[in-house]
Amino acid sequence: MVLLVNLARVIFAPLLEEFIAVFGIGEATAGLVATLVWVGSAVPRLPTGWLLTRVPRHRVVLATGGILTVASAFTAAADSIVMVGVGALLMGLSSGVYLVAANPLVSELYPERVGRALGVHGTAAQLAAVIAAPFVTLVLSVFVEWRVVFVCIGVAAFLATVVFYRTARRTELPAAGAADRNLLGAARAQWRVILLGVVILGSTGFVWQGLFNFYELYMQTKGLGSATAKNTLTLLFAAGVPAFFVSGRLADRLPPVPYLLAIVAAFVVAVLALTATSDLVPILLLTAVVGYVVHSLFPALDTYLLDTLPDEHRGSAYAVYSAGMMIVQATGSSAVGVLREGHGAYDVVRAATALLPVVDPLPPGGLSYDAIFTGLSLGLAVVVSALLALQRFDRLPN
Repeated sequence: MVLLVNLARVIFAPLLEEFIAVFGIGEATAGLVATLVWVGSAVPRLPTGWLLTRVPRHRVVLATGGILTVASAFTAAADSIVMVGVGALLMGLSSGVYLVAANPLVSELYPERVGRALGVHGTAAQLAAVIAAPFVTLVLSVFVEWRVVFVCIGVAAFLATVVFYRTARRTELPAAGAADRNLLGAARAQWRVILLGVVILGSTGFVWQGLFNFYELYMQTKGLGSATAKNTLTLLFAAGVPAFFVSGRLADRLPPVPYLLAIVAAFVVAVLALTATSDLVPILLLTAVVGYVVHSLFPALDTYLLDTLPDEHRGSAYAVYSAGMMIVQATGSSAVGVLREGHGAYDVVRAATALLPVVDPLPPGGLSYDAIFTGLSLGLAVVVSALLALQRFDRLPN
C-alpha cells in the first residue's frame, strides 16, 4: 500500500518533460503540477487527524486505496494540463490520508522497535521512488502513451486494497490509540515537539521538493544526455532504499535531536557540493550521497515523533505535524519553477532588488539551477545553525 501511495506522489517528476512536450507548457507550469501533488498530500492531513479520533486507523488506510484507484482513473482520462493538475491533487490526497493513518498504526503494531518498523515501511515506500523513472521509461517505450502509467497504478491500487481488507480482517489490531480523542488538546499539549518537526522537515523538504522534481532537467543543464539524466533521478531515489532501513535502526539507538540536525547539515553540504560539480563521476557520487542523506531524515524524524508522543496524543499530534510540514515543503517545486523561468513572483523579487543600491538586481531571464539550489541550501544552513544553537542551550524538546 505504501509503495503505491508514494508512487502516486513521485510519478509526476519523471513525467514533467513529457507534459512539457505534450501540452506545450513551461517549467513554471510543470513545477506547479508537481506542487499540486504535494499540496494534495498536505490538505487532508489535519482532517484525517480528526477522523482518526472517531474511526480506527486501518479503516482509514483502507479508504485510501479506493481514493487512489479513482484518482488514477481520473488522471488517466485527463485531456488538458488543468485536468492533469486536478488529478495530481487527487493522487496526492490519497498519500496524505494514508501516511497520517498508517505511520501511527505501524508504530503501535511494533512498540518495542518503532524505528526498525518505520524503516521497513519507509523502505517499501522508497522502492516506489526508485522504480518511478524506469517505470515511466518502460511504459513510454512500449505504449508511447503517458496515460498508461496511471492506468497501471489504478489497477494495482485496487488489487492492493482488496488484499489489505482481507489481511486486516484476520489481524488482531492494537488499541493504543483508543484514548486519542482530542485533536486540539493533543496539539496544545505537544506543540513544542510538533513545531520542531515542522521546522526540520518543512524547511529541508522545501529544498528537496524543488531538487528532485527538477532533477532530470537540472542534470541536462550540466551536460548529461536525457537518458543519463533520467538515470540520475533513479540513483537519487535508489540511494534512499538502504537509508530508510539503516536510519530507522540508528534512530532507535542515537540521541534523536542531534542525529536529526546532523542529517540536515550533511544534506546542505552535499547539495552545495553538487551545485559546484559538472563532471559525470562526481555528479553520480554526490547524487547517491544526497539521496542517502535526505532519505535518512524521514524515518529518523518519524521515529522521534511517534516514539516520543504518548498514546493519548500520538495520532492527533502526528496529524498536526504532518499537515504543517507538508504545507511548508509543498511549494518547493513551484518556487524553483518560477525562479528558473523568470516571471511572475520572480519579477517582483527582481524589481525589489533593483531598488536596493547595494544589491545586484537579478537577471531578467531567470536563474540557473545551480544558483537556485545554492541559494536554497544556504537558507537551509541558516535554519539548521539556529536549531544547533537552540540545542546547545537545551531549548529543544529532546
